[in-house]
Amino acid sequence: MSTPASSTPFLPPEIAVLERGWLSANNILFIGHHDTAVVDTGYCSHAEQTVALVQAALGGRPLDRVLNTHLHSDHCGGNAALQKAWPRALTAIPPGQARHVRQWDAYALSYTPTGQQCPPFRADSLLDPGSCVLLGDRTWQVHAAPGHDTHSIVLFEPRDAILISADALWENGFGVVFPELEGEDAFAQVGATLDLIERLAPRTVIPGHGPVFSDAPRAIEGARRRLDGFVRNPHKHALYAAKVLLKYKLLEWQQISLADLRAWTEATPYFGMLHARHFAEQGESEWLAGLMDDLVRSGAATRRGEMLHNT
Repeated sequence: MSTPASSTPFLPPEIAVLERGWLSANNILFIGHHDTAVVDTGYCSHAEQTVALVQAALGGRPLDRVLNTHLHSDHCGGNAALQKAWPRALTAIPPGQARHVRQWDAYALSYTPTGQQCPPFRADSLLDPGSCVLLGDRTWQVHAAPGHDTHSIVLFEPRDAILISADALWENGFGVVFPELEGEDAFAQVGATLDLIERLAPRTVIPGHGPVFSDAPRAIEGARRRLDGFVRNPHKHALYAAKVLLKYKLLEWQQISLADLRAWTEATPYFGMLHARHFAEQGESEWLAGLMDDLVRSGAATRRGEMLHNT
């Protein structure tokens, strides 16, 4: 018998979701009869906490595998710490950026352009779309899910229709479409990934951020409305992306002087790129001041003199 969309989300006992917030992506822990695994590992400034949370959830068992849905810093920033804590744990990543991981190219991996950090880690195998992976004694399908990130994947367990959606679908939206910021036409890929999720018809969705939810049709409908707004007005998406990048860094710092913030944006390539492509009619200082004012007006930050504080 199928589970009503409005019911409490179902998770089998071998899955534990460690909901982390926005600086660190959720960690999905699998404790099976044969081995253990964690999908996505959070941001590096939370790495010590990630190790402690995983260790406590494992209850004395070792961590055998680490998997990443994509390689944004908030999803793989704990990889290195987990590999150090459990040296025998094997790490699997989507194939698109494997060469950059092997050679550790922080620019190609997006960390330098976004002004974020990620300690180098080892990748042992690939999560090829079209393949399957055993997690918690169940077979999960690997599906390509481009849009938010060109190389992202989602994981789907067909027996109970459970989807690990990463940043392709949240309960109220989806992640910034980063390829669009770099000049690629990626909004169509976001739509195609939403179509894929609709065909999979998940009854439980484990997102990259936020709580586990069950009403996938409502979330998909809301995501499509949001996407349509971005397609109609790419400038709106660019402004949203700039504020997200600023807020994300503020989550890491908690507080920063306006002078240091300006220095960071000037050294962060994405800000120069966004300004040149979408906001060139404004001076950079004026544009940045407007972004900070928007964060304060929305309640995402507070300003006290020459300091900006996270809220």
